[in-house]
Parts: sequence; C-alpha cells; structure tokens
Amino acid sequence: MSAPFASSPVPAPNGAKAAWVENVEGKRNVWIAQGPEWTGHPVTSFNTDDGEDIDDLAWAPNGSYLLFVRGGDFEHVGTANPNPNWNPTRPQQQIWYVATDSHGPKTSDPKMLTEGHAPSVSSKGTIAFLRGGQIFILKLPADNQKSEAKNVIAQLGQQNSLQWSPDGSELAFVSARGTHSFIGVYTPSNDQLRYMDASVDRDSYPAWSPDGAHLAYVRVPTSRRGLGSGTERQGEPWSIRIADVKTGVARQIFKAAEGPGSVFHALTTETQLFWTAGGRLVFPWERSGWSHLYSLPLNGETPVELTPGEGEVEQAVLCPDAGTIYFSSNLTDIDRRHLWSVSPAGGSSPKAVTSGEEIEMSPSPVADNSAVIFLSSSFNQRSSAMVRLPDGKTKPLAEGIVPSEFPAASLVKPQAVMITAADGTQIHGQLFLPPHGGGGRHPAIVFFHGGSRREMLLGFHYRPYYSNAYALNEYLASQGYVVLSVNYRSGIGYGLNFREAIHYGAAGGSEMNDVIGAGLYLKNRPDVEPNHIGVWGGSYGGYLTAMALSRASDLFSAGVDFHGVHDWSNLRESAAQPAGGDPKQQREYQEALRVAFESSPMASVDTWKSPVLLIHGDDDRNVSFSQSVVLVEALRQRHVEFEQLILPNEIHEFLLHRSWVTAYQAAADFFARKLR
Repeated sequence: MSAPFASSPVPAPNGAKAAWVENVEGKRNVWIAQGPEWTGHPVTSFNTDDGEDIDDLAWAPNGSYLLFVRGGDFEHVGTANPNPNWNPTRPQQQIWYVATDSHGPKTSDPKMLTEGHAPSVSSKGTIAFLRGGQIFILKLPADNQKSEAKNVIAQLGQQNSLQWSPDGSELAFVSARGTHSFIGVYTPSNDQLRYMDASVDRDSYPAWSPDGAHLAYVRVPTSRRGLGSGTERQGEPWSIRIADVKTGVARQIFKAAEGPGSVFHALTTETQLFWTAGGRLVFPWERSGWSHLYSLPLNGETPVELTPGEGEVEQAVLCPDAGTIYFSSNLTDIDRRHLWSVSPAGGSSPKAVTSGEEIEMSPSPVADNSAVIFLSSSFNQRSSAMVRLPDGKTKPLAEGIVPSEFPAASLVKPQAVMITAADGTQIHGQLFLPPHGGGGRHPAIVFFHGGSRREMLLGFHYRPYYSNAYALNEYLASQGYVVLSVNYRSGIGYGLNFREAIHYGAAGGSEMNDVIGAGLYLKNRPDVEPNHIGVWGGSYGGYLTAMALSRASDLFSAGVDFHGVHDWSNLRESAAQPAGGDPKQQREYQEALRVAFESSPMASVDTWKSPVLLIHGDDDRNVSFSQSVVLVEALRQRHVEFEQLILPNEIHEFLLHRSWVTAYQAAADFFARKLR
C-alpha cells in the first residue's frame, strides 16, 4: 500500500493540459501535466495523513486556474464533515484555488476560497457551487480584495448536478426532493429561476445542446421500492426528454421498451447524455441485457446500438470535437477494463484503444485532441495517471513517484477461475496462489467484495477501497495462503440478469449459494488444507462473511468482518415504512421485514461457531455502527469467540491511511493465529 493511488483526471478546457489527484499513504495532492512533454508535478503540498480527501476538480474556461475541494464526505454530501483525525474543531469542506501558467508548469500557491463543494466554472468565469444542498455563486476576487459568496438558490430538497450553458449565461441543475426531482434553470443576469416540465417523476442528468437553447434529461417514473423489493429486471420504462429552455416546454424523444432495459441503469460517469456532431444524442441502455451505448437522431428515430457484445460500458466521454466517444468496458476481456472509441453516428464497430493485461479506466481526451489521459493499473501496479500520445505510445504522468520499497517484482499474478455455486450458477473469481509455494497444502481465504454493485478484477482496482482490498489479498498470498476473490451474484460486469439476481440481499440472501460454492472450491483443491479456510470482506462483503460464519462454520474456520450488514430488517426499517394505513401495504411491509431478517446473519446466529474479528468505524454513514453492536451482543450471549477493532470517528471508506494499515495488520494477525 506504499505506492500512490491516482484518481480524478480532468483535462483543461483548452490546449493540452490535465489535472488529477495522487494519494500517497494518505497524503493527497493535486497534480498537473501539460503537453507535449507531459511531465507531471504537484501543485499542492499537503504532507500529512490527516483524513482530508480531495476531489471535485474544476478548471477555469481558459485554463488559467484550477479549483479543487478538500475535506468532507464526497459520498454523503450534506452530512456532517468527518473528523477521523480527532481534531478539536471539526474540519470544513472547502473549495481551493490555484493559478496556473498556460505557457508552462508554473503555478501559484493554493488558496482557500470558501466553504462548499462541486464547483462549476462558467465560460464567463462565474463559479457556481453547493453548500448545504443549496447553490451559491462566487466571482474570483481581484488582488488584495475579498469576494463574498452569494446564495442564489435556496429551494426545497437538495440541489446537485450544476451545469452551465455553453455561453455561461444560465445554470442548469437538479432539485432532488425525495419522491421526485426537477430540472431547474437559473439566470444570474436577472436572478430568474424556472423549472423545466415539472412532474411527479425523477428528472436528472441535464445536458445542454451545443447552442444552449435546449436541455436533454432523463426521466425515471416515480416508484417507492420498499424493503426487500429484490430483483428489478424490468419496470415502468424510463425516457429521454428535451426541453425548450425559454419556455420550459418539453417533448419526449425516446422511451425505453418494456422488458430488459426498462429500468434506467446509469454509467459511473457524471454525464449520461451526449450531444454529438451531426445532431444526435448518445445514451446508455440495457436493452440487450448489457449496459451499452446507443445513438439517437433528435427527430426520434430508432436508436442505433454502438457497442454490441457481451460486456458492460462503465464510463463514457465525448471528445471535444463531439465526433468520437471514448468509453471503458470489459468487452472481450470480462475480468478487466480497457479503453475503446466509437463514432456516435454508428455504422462502424468500436475500436480498441488499449488491450493486454493492464486495466484502463477514466478516458479523458484533452481539449486539442492531441492526447488521451487515463488511469491504468495491473496485477503489480496501483492506479496510475497515464497519457496516450498520437503515435499510440503511452507514458506515466508522474514518473518516479512509486517508492523503491513497493514490492512490484514479488506480487503474484491472479488467475481467472470459474466457481460452481451451490445452485449450479457459474461464478467468476480471481485466485492468488502463494509465490514459490511448492507442494503440500496451504491455509486458504475467501474474499467477498462490497457493494454489491462491484466487480473485482485481475489486478489493482480503480476504486481506492478495492485497491486496498486487492493489496491485502496479495499480502495474504505472500504469507502462504491460497486466496480466492469471488465476484458473486448481484455484482456488476456480467450483465443485467446477473446484477439483478433472483432473491439477492434482503430479498432472500441468494448469494449464500456462491459463498458455499467458493468454500467447497477451495476445500476440494489439492493445495488447500480443508479444515483451515477463512473468509473476509467489507460492507456487503462483511455481510457475506457473517453469513458464511453463521451458516457454514463447519466450512469456514475464522473470519474478518469489516463493517458488515448483520440485520437487513433493522438497517432498512425506517426507510421502507409505508405511508398511510393501507392494510395491504402494511401486510406486504411486515412480510418484507420477515424475509429481510431471515436473509440476515442474525437469523442464523445460533449456529455461528467460528471466531471472528469485527472491524468498524463508528462514524460509518453507509452501514450503521449499530449493526456491529447488535451482533456483538448476540455473540456474547452465545459465547462465540470474537475480537474487535473499533476506529473512532472513521467513516465507511476509511479516510486515514493508517486506519487501513492498522485494520489490515489486525486482519492478517488474526488469520495467522486462527488458520495456521
């Protein structure tokens, strides 16, 4: 875990320049690189592991300065700012400013501008941002002067998705109000606010037309999915609408067909709708059972599939000239990600931009189309910022940043394996064998990722949480364990039906079939000691770890449960309570509570025999700390051996690097004592 982790590449809106974030053992800093040399350098110098995250990078329209946000919780915006470093005063979430030289690498010292997040800079230089779920506007101050932020939008609910019009005169946003959401447009010149075609549905992902006269957006029909609703393979079809910004009148240009793809499934990028050259819209759709890109003429003809095949499109971005879409996908390489390009007009197959044993994500073409910035990892390289040059060659943007002690040469290359679940379903996994293991049998460990909407890969993951998990799996293999990472049902990467598995999670816990299949796969290997198999995982993976220990202690000898779900009914009860007194809804709700509890480790805690290490931060906003409290009480009553590592003030995805190291060292030590 000593190597840096690169994230959030953002090209400047002009020329050949980009910024990104490097996290070196908890010390997070912003870097910039510029063509044609593409030699990166840091523009900030935060030198402590203080738990202050950095994200939300935003360039000025001419590339003369860069904004970034430091601190806070980027996943749960609007909640109290985390304080894992135990500061006497709770840290703020702040927008920072750093001036850049368009002719070279020179930059100014960074300055804190104001409290807030999600800054967006208009072509006129006006900065819009969010604070407390409302919209503020700020002009950069002149030398030796002070500029105050002005609250321009104070509406019901939480505002998000700030999008300036091409000419910078109007600001589109989403006003999320719980049961529904609107697309709003604010005009600073006359302080006017209006909503586009308001309805009871959920409108989101606004995208301006190139001339700024129209907004395209996604409309998802309102629904109130209750506790344990389970599989959502189809539903009331979603649609794409285009609104006239002046009048607010909108028309529907696309409606998903019934059946597969009728429920909207978004890309992991912020933008879902792309106005391309030739008057077309590109958007994601699961009509084929896979998340693919489609192209639609604005007159509403039949959409054209751009990315056929068995694989998922995860991220997409439009080139500055609007003539090419770059995307990341596992097409042709199901357990990795590579970059592709395709014409929005259709009629030609996607072109592979990268291939091989590396993993590539976050394609980001620079403004002058001279290069593509992206993130790359492999089995022995953590996420690194890279550039692809016009001749097709690639180079790292931060050369020499990996420390000499990082053990790249000794990491093992995981193998792709298939596992047969208890019900016969075929499940993908990655197998880590001990280096120079020789003959004989080894203790073994099964790993279950969180999410569950995740897919582990044949290398370091592109998300920091799972990159760290991959590092622990590599470490465990180096210590002589056979390690199996399982891509269980209800995860991503293998199509709609796999993700929307029958009776998954709170609707039945069908992933337990994969837990048993993984344990039996290891037990039957000739290189595994069958009575020394452990299990670990975090979040949803913690849930499956607890399920394994509570229902199959004869198969799993010990486990490490990071912030796992232990009682679905307790976790979801308040959010799923039906409104009103309709007897039918109340009966359905009570039945859902029963099924949710029966799908939980707490329902089978009486048969839990194996020792467990519980690890949890008590400021967790994803899985309530009470989930571990309830389990500990039950284990004590049944005299089940457990140990605990509690991290005061830590959130779900630990913000301090030393929290990860402490937790992983505790996990490795626990397995060494219990499995060897």
